[in-house]
Amino acid sequence: MSTIVSTIIVNYNAGALLRRCIDSLLNCPLEIKIIVIDNASTDGSLDTLRGLPNVQIIKNLTNVGFSTACNIGLRVASGSFLLFLNPDCSFQPGALAELLSTMSLDDRVGMVTGVLTNSDGSEQPGGRRAIPTPWRSFVRAFGLARFSHRWPRLFYDFHMHKQPLPHQPIEVEATSGACMLIRREAMQDVGDWDEGYFLHCEDLDLCMRFRLKGWKILFAPTVNVIHDKGTCSRARPIFVEWHKHKGMIRFYRKFFRHQYPGVLWPLVVFGVWFRFVTVAGYYGIRRMAGAVGEKCV
Repeated sequence: MSTIVSTIIVNYNAGALLRRCIDSLLNCPLEIKIIVIDNASTDGSLDTLRGLPNVQIIKNLTNVGFSTACNIGLRVASGSFLLFLNPDCSFQPGALAELLSTMSLDDRVGMVTGVLTNSDGSEQPGGRRAIPTPWRSFVRAFGLARFSHRWPRLFYDFHMHKQPLPHQPIEVEATSGACMLIRREAMQDVGDWDEGYFLHCEDLDLCMRFRLKGWKILFAPTVNVIHDKGTCSRARPIFVEWHKHKGMIRFYRKFFRHQYPGVLWPLVVFGVWFRFVTVAGYYGIRRMAGAVGEKCV
């Protein structure tokens, strides 16, 4: 039987969660090939995969970033559908089959995702969202979304997880790279992941390119995907934030630069890096406080 779904998992020190992720896939009643691209992990997470069926491991000598690793997996994938899945995600039984069913609703559906949930079942941001334009990011950063009930078009919050879940699949502008089921035909039309991103914002870039090519992105409200968000990045939060904000600049320049002429564009860049300094300072203070606390014990 030919492979229906090629699952591409980029691993970086995901620990026991990697095995949990793969076990949830192997329990799916579908023909699945799992490709693990390891970005030079040092935690022994790959050791738990020995002897598992339909699992191919590709080891990178260095951490090449998320986009590059996804493209490495893409080049060896053979499935009619491509599932890009974070190692800190896991499926409930029947979830993947339901995503495939949602994909079949329309030939122009190029990408499908589900509800990203915490372990307690609450919905995380990211699974369904609008494109975070510079203005929308400004609105969210300064809490202006609270005025959206009066001026919804002006103060729209790009995160949609606080809205009631729809009763059926809906089209969204963007979703998270933590879980993307993609039609191979659509991926071939849109092109590979942009390797100019190291970590973060590459998923938004891909969603933008899907929409510009006329492919639909659907959110399936009945499919829950448990996501232990940030497990692989908690040890280096400032490193992660640096690449996140660097990715923001690339994303804005690539798709929105023409909307911010003259002095407005430097203000956008300044806003992004000001936010990075603020967030990095927060993490720095927390680290110092933790070190002081340890000395006092």
